Amino acid sequence: MRWMATVAGAALAAAMAMTSATSPTQAATPGADKKFTLSSPVLKAGGTIGGAQVFDGFGCQGGNVSPALSWSNPPAGTQSFALMVHDPDAPTGSGWWHWIVYNIPATTNSLPAGAGSAQGANLPAGAVQGRTDFGTVGYGGPCPPPGKPHHYYFRLYALKVAKLDLPQDATAAFIGFNVRGQALGSAELLGLYGR
Repeated sequence: MRWMATVAGAALAAAMAMTSATSPTQAATPGADKKFTLSSPVLKAGGTIGGAQVFDGFGCQGGNVSPALSWSNPPAGTQSFALMVHDPDAPTGSGWWHWIVYNIPATTNSLPAGAGSAQGANLPAGAVQGRTDFGTVGYGGPCPPPGKPHHYYFRLYALKVAKLDLPQDATAAFIGFNVRGQALGSAELLGLYGR
Protein backbone atom coordinates (compact mmCIF):
# COMPACT_ATOMS: atom_id res chain seq x y z
CA MET A 1 0.00 0.00 0.00
CA ARG A 2 2.88 2.31 0.81
CA TRP A 3 4.36 1.84 -2.66
CA MET A 4 0.98 2.74 -4.23
CA ALA A 5 0.94 6.06 -2.34
CA THR A 6 4.50 6.76 -3.45
CA VAL A 7 3.67 6.02 -7.11
CA ALA A 8 0.49 8.11 -6.91
CA GLY A 9 2.44 10.99 -5.36
CA ALA A 10 5.11 10.82 -8.07
CA ALA A 11 2.46 10.77 -10.81
CA LEU A 12 0.71 13.79 -9.27
CA ALA A 13 4.00 15.74 -9.07
CA ALA A 14 4.78 14.90 -12.70
CA ALA A 15 1.31 16.00 -13.82
CA MET A 16 1.63 19.27 -11.95
CA ALA A 17 5.04 19.94 -13.49
CA MET A 18 3.64 19.30 -16.97
CA THR A 19 0.67 21.63 -16.49
CA SER A 20 2.85 24.40 -15.08
CA ALA A 21 5.18 24.28 -18.09
CA THR A 22 4.28 26.63 -20.91
CA SER A 23 3.20 24.74 -24.00
CA PRO A 24 3.88 26.16 -27.48
CA THR A 25 0.25 27.25 -27.79
CA GLN A 26 0.50 29.16 -24.48
CA ALA A 27 3.77 30.90 -25.29
CA ALA A 28 3.73 34.64 -24.69
CA THR A 29 3.34 36.92 -27.66
CA PRO A 30 6.60 38.74 -28.43
CA GLY A 31 6.52 42.14 -26.75
CA ALA A 32 3.46 41.28 -24.67
CA ASP A 33 5.53 41.46 -21.48
CA LYS A 34 6.52 45.08 -22.14
CA LYS A 35 4.99 47.53 -19.69
CA PHE A 36 2.78 50.45 -20.72
CA THR A 37 4.85 53.48 -19.70
CA LEU A 38 4.50 57.26 -19.57
CA SER A 39 7.54 59.57 -19.46
CA SER A 40 8.60 63.19 -19.84
CA PRO A 41 11.92 64.82 -20.76
CA VAL A 42 11.37 67.46 -18.05
CA LEU A 43 9.95 65.33 -15.24
CA LYS A 44 11.76 62.42 -13.65
CA ALA A 45 9.45 59.92 -11.95
CA GLY A 46 9.09 61.01 -8.34
CA GLY A 47 11.06 64.20 -9.03
CA THR A 48 10.24 67.85 -8.48
CA ILE A 49 8.09 69.61 -11.06
CA GLY A 50 9.99 72.53 -12.59
CA GLY A 51 9.04 76.20 -12.55
CA ALA A 52 8.00 76.16 -16.21
CA GLN A 53 5.12 73.80 -15.29
CA VAL A 54 4.06 75.64 -12.09
CA PHE A 55 0.82 77.65 -12.08
CA ASP A 56 0.96 81.43 -12.52
CA GLY A 57 -1.45 82.77 -9.89
CA PHE A 58 -2.67 82.13 -6.33
CA GLY A 59 0.72 83.32 -5.08
CA CYS A 60 2.70 81.09 -7.46
CA GLN A 61 4.84 82.44 -10.28
CA GLY A 62 5.44 79.80 -12.92
CA GLY A 63 5.22 79.35 -16.65
CA ASN A 64 2.06 77.21 -16.46
CA VAL A 65 3.19 75.20 -19.49
CA SER A 66 2.10 71.57 -19.70
CA PRO A 67 5.09 69.22 -19.89
CA ALA A 68 6.00 67.23 -22.97
CA LEU A 69 4.85 63.63 -22.50
CA SER A 70 5.45 60.42 -24.42
CA TRP A 71 4.30 56.85 -23.98
CA SER A 72 4.95 53.36 -25.29
CA ASN A 73 3.59 49.80 -25.26
CA PRO A 74 -0.15 50.49 -24.85
CA PRO A 75 -2.34 47.40 -24.39
CA ALA A 76 -3.55 45.52 -27.44
CA GLY A 77 -6.92 46.81 -28.62
CA THR A 78 -6.31 50.43 -27.60
CA GLN A 79 -8.63 52.72 -29.58
CA SER A 80 -7.85 56.05 -27.88
CA PHE A 81 -6.17 57.60 -24.84
CA ALA A 82 -7.22 59.88 -21.99
CA LEU A 83 -4.87 61.87 -19.75
CA MET A 84 -5.90 62.94 -16.26
CA VAL A 85 -3.65 64.94 -13.92
CA HIS A 86 -4.66 64.97 -10.26
CA ASP A 87 -3.33 66.20 -6.90
CA PRO A 88 -4.90 64.05 -4.15
CA ASP A 89 -3.24 66.16 -1.43
CA ALA A 90 -5.14 69.39 -2.15
CA PRO A 91 -7.16 70.43 0.94
CA THR A 92 -10.54 70.05 -0.73
CA GLY A 93 -11.66 66.60 0.42
CA SER A 94 -11.45 65.30 -3.13
CA GLY A 95 -8.09 66.57 -4.39
CA TRP A 96 -7.60 68.87 -7.38
CA TRP A 97 -7.86 68.14 -11.12
CA HIS A 98 -5.11 69.98 -13.03
CA TRP A 99 -5.51 68.74 -16.60
CA ILE A 100 -7.88 66.45 -18.48
CA VAL A 101 -7.59 65.41 -22.13
CA TYR A 102 -9.58 62.63 -23.79
CA ASN A 103 -10.27 61.32 -27.30
CA ILE A 104 -6.53 61.32 -28.00
CA PRO A 105 -6.20 59.14 -31.14
CA ALA A 106 -4.68 55.69 -30.73
CA THR A 107 -2.01 56.60 -33.30
CA THR A 108 -0.63 59.28 -30.94
CA ASN A 109 2.34 58.45 -28.71
CA SER A 110 3.29 61.89 -27.39
CA LEU A 111 2.12 65.40 -26.55
CA PRO A 112 4.46 68.38 -26.99
CA ALA A 113 5.19 70.92 -24.28
CA GLY A 114 2.40 73.48 -24.14
CA ALA A 115 -0.25 71.13 -25.57
CA GLY A 116 -2.42 72.04 -22.60
CA SER A 117 -3.00 75.65 -23.64
CA ALA A 118 -6.62 76.78 -23.33
CA GLN A 119 -6.91 76.75 -27.13
CA GLY A 120 -5.41 73.25 -27.39
CA ALA A 121 -3.66 74.20 -30.63
CA ASN A 122 -0.92 71.59 -30.16
CA LEU A 123 -3.27 68.73 -29.34
CA PRO A 124 -3.91 66.01 -31.93
CA ALA A 125 -7.02 66.39 -34.07
CA GLY A 126 -10.12 65.22 -32.21
CA ALA A 127 -8.65 65.47 -28.71
CA VAL A 128 -10.84 67.27 -26.16
CA GLN A 129 -9.80 69.05 -22.96
CA GLY A 130 -12.11 68.80 -19.97
CA ARG A 131 -12.81 71.39 -17.31
CA THR A 132 -10.31 71.38 -14.44
CA ASP A 133 -10.82 72.49 -10.85
CA PHE A 134 -9.55 75.92 -11.87
CA GLY A 135 -12.94 76.17 -13.65
CA THR A 136 -11.40 76.28 -17.12
CA VAL A 137 -10.15 73.91 -19.79
CA GLY A 138 -6.44 73.45 -20.36
CA TYR A 139 -3.49 72.70 -18.16
CA GLY A 140 -3.25 74.34 -14.74
CA GLY A 141 0.06 73.72 -13.01
CA PRO A 142 0.75 72.97 -9.37
CA CYS A 143 0.33 75.69 -6.75
CA PRO A 144 -0.25 74.05 -3.37
CA PRO A 145 -0.55 75.98 -0.12
CA PRO A 146 2.75 76.38 1.75
CA GLY A 147 3.79 73.19 3.51
CA LYS A 148 4.70 69.67 2.50
CA PRO A 149 5.13 68.89 -1.21
CA HIS A 150 2.02 67.62 -2.97
CA HIS A 151 1.86 64.59 -5.27
CA TYR A 152 0.84 65.21 -8.90
CA TYR A 153 -0.21 62.09 -10.76
CA PHE A 154 -0.11 62.17 -14.55
CA ARG A 155 -2.19 59.12 -15.55
CA LEU A 156 -2.63 58.05 -19.14
CA TYR A 157 -5.44 55.59 -19.79
CA ALA A 158 -5.63 53.33 -22.85
CA LEU A 159 -9.29 53.04 -23.82
CA LYS A 160 -11.20 50.36 -25.72
CA VAL A 161 -13.33 52.96 -27.52
CA ALA A 162 -12.26 55.49 -30.15
CA LYS A 163 -14.31 58.29 -28.63
CA LEU A 164 -15.99 59.27 -25.38
CA ASP A 165 -19.16 61.18 -26.21
CA LEU A 166 -19.39 63.47 -23.17
CA PRO A 167 -21.10 66.82 -22.49
CA GLN A 168 -18.88 69.85 -23.06
CA ASP A 169 -19.28 70.97 -19.44
CA ALA A 170 -18.74 67.50 -17.92
CA THR A 171 -17.09 67.51 -14.51
CA ALA A 172 -13.74 65.86 -13.93
CA ALA A 173 -15.46 63.18 -11.84
CA PHE A 174 -17.90 62.37 -14.65
CA ILE A 175 -15.09 62.21 -17.20
CA GLY A 176 -13.05 60.03 -14.84
CA PHE A 177 -15.99 57.67 -14.36
CA ASN A 178 -16.30 57.19 -18.12
CA VAL A 179 -12.54 56.90 -18.66
CA ARG A 180 -12.14 54.21 -16.01
CA GLY A 181 -15.16 52.35 -17.34
CA GLN A 182 -13.52 52.03 -20.77
CA ALA A 183 -9.89 51.56 -19.67
CA LEU A 184 -7.79 48.63 -20.85
CA GLY A 185 -4.85 49.79 -18.76
CA SER A 186 -3.01 52.84 -17.52
CA ALA A 187 0.48 54.30 -17.20
CA GLU A 188 1.50 56.77 -14.53
CA LEU A 189 4.10 59.46 -13.92
CA LEU A 190 4.36 61.11 -10.49
CA GLY A 191 5.78 64.57 -9.88
CA LEU A 192 6.19 66.47 -6.59
CA TYR A 193 5.89 70.15 -5.85
CA GLY A 194 5.81 72.18 -2.66
CA ARG A 195 6.44 75.72 -1.47
